[in-house]
Amino acid sequence: MPEQRATSPYDALLLLSFGGPEGPDDVVPFLENVTRGRGIPTERLKEVGQHYFLFGGVSPINEQNRALLDALRKDFAGHGVDLPVYWGNRNWAPYLTDTLREMAADGRRRIAVLATSAYASYSGCRQYRENLADALATLAAEGLEPPRVDKLRHYFNHPGFVRPMVDSVLASLADLPQDVRAGAHLAFTTHSIPVAAAGTSGPPEAHGDGGAYVAEHLDVARLIVDSVREQTGVDHPWRLVYQSRSGSPHIPWLEPDICDHLETLHGEGAPAVVMAPIGFVSDHMEVLYDLDTEATAKAAELGLPVRRSATVGADPRFAAAVRDLVLERAATERGRAVERCALGALGSSHDLCPVGCCPARAPRPAAAGADSPHA
Repeated sequence: MPEQRATSPYDALLLLSFGGPEGPDDVVPFLENVTRGRGIPTERLKEVGQHYFLFGGVSPINEQNRALLDALRKDFAGHGVDLPVYWGNRNWAPYLTDTLREMAADGRRRIAVLATSAYASYSGCRQYRENLADALATLAAEGLEPPRVDKLRHYFNHPGFVRPMVDSVLASLADLPQDVRAGAHLAFTTHSIPVAAAGTSGPPEAHGDGGAYVAEHLDVARLIVDSVREQTGVDHPWRLVYQSRSGSPHIPWLEPDICDHLETLHGEGAPAVVMAPIGFVSDHMEVLYDLDTEATAKAAELGLPVRRSATVGADPRFAAAVRDLVLERAATERGRAVERCALGALGSSHDLCPVGCCPARAPRPAAAGADSPHA
């Protein structure tokens, strides 16, 4: 195989995602998986699950992952990259442990892992690495030889992730009534997390003042705003805001919430808003409910024109970016010097999560890091 298409030492790619229910009977068991160990009673889970029941108990995330799998396989085949692609979830079928068991049975020994989370945070990176470590330990306990796993770097600023979002924001702006389009504000949304968790996200040198989590989102937002300005000639006001807060109300989480922000903009006389969910790779329940349902209803109540731009999903440019990330990491593992694609001020992320990166409240083993076996 030509050097530019060589995937060695990797013999497979694992798409690792969160998972979601695919019918009403799945909702409570899915939420039990998500909240395992927290002692949340079933009746409370049924209340939380109402968001899912509004949509027939089906989260779109699994179907979006199937579309991404198809896009990845087509992209790899079309560019001569001979690498099988598997899929496993943290919280619903196909479960990560089952997929790794299948991969081990298929003889896969060195696996590149793409998590469907583009940014640094405990829940978006280290928790996936902990799940990998747990699954590999299960395989070892069953007498199987666990494969080695390497998590691909954060791709928040890869052109193949950013440019589809730029196009989606432009499309949403174009869909607004012409008389409010030029004055529209851009609200870049991502999942709120505890302030303390944000402050320790990323490598230790990035800790404090929102950590890498906030810095990375701000960098992407600036990239999109700059691109929109270049293509339209309009400098839209913007802000990074948050959604999907959960947990105890006495614990500080990142703010402002998108609905509060819409109220503020309305009070300030903003003519329209585009909500751009840059923190999410694909549509899932929090996008469908918190933005398309709750925030859109708040905007209607205020009489504020609002549009929600699309997530990246299975855009062919994102599939091409994944191919680039795999080949980049493979070449690096072979000792080759490679040029890393990254836009913005922060540069490309690390390959190997360093010690102290996105620490957990209680230390747990995590794969694919500097503090992991075989690192």
